[in-house]
Amino acid sequence: MTLHDDAVSTLSRFTGQDALKEAYLGFLGAREDACMRSCEPGHLTASALVLDATAEHALLTLHPRVGRWLQLGGHCEPEDVSLAAAALREATEESGMRGLRIEPTPIHLDVHPITCSLGVPTRHFDVRFLVRAPMGAQPVRSAESVDLQWWPLDSLPDNVDDLHPLIESALARIR
Repeated sequence: MTLHDDAVSTLSRFTGQDALKEAYLGFLGAREDACMRSCEPGHLTASALVLDATAEHALLTLHPRVGRWLQLGGHCEPEDVSLAAAALREATEESGMRGLRIEPTPIHLDVHPITCSLGVPTRHFDVRFLVRAPMGAQPVRSAESVDLQWWPLDSLPDNVDDLHPLIESALARIR
């Protein structure tokens, strides 16, 4: 199964955000390259909301290009066999933590305009997953981040309003 096939299958099973889900599936139906960053009109990305073992803290990165606190994630790579694998790879690379566990079904979708590595304005069709860190896991900041830290879910930084629906979806999944 290709990454494109996995994306269609994964999104077909996703429940919620029906209009956005259908837009993703329509985009995938129109573009065989929809999962590759070279797709200039936009491309699927995979991200991970990393929660600690107690589900009381979220690991957020201060993104160097965006200048805001975000969940971990990024572009799919040619070696990724699934969107979940891409999200887990990104979370592991960006957090420096081993033993992360991913829920295989997405918890949230988000489309946002961005100028990414292509150097031209495009869109990210972000597929967001829930990832749990093992007890006592300590993140190690990578070169992809200005800062990386655990934030209490009831005391998030000021500029993360768009993360609240993602966090609510994650908490609904684990409760």
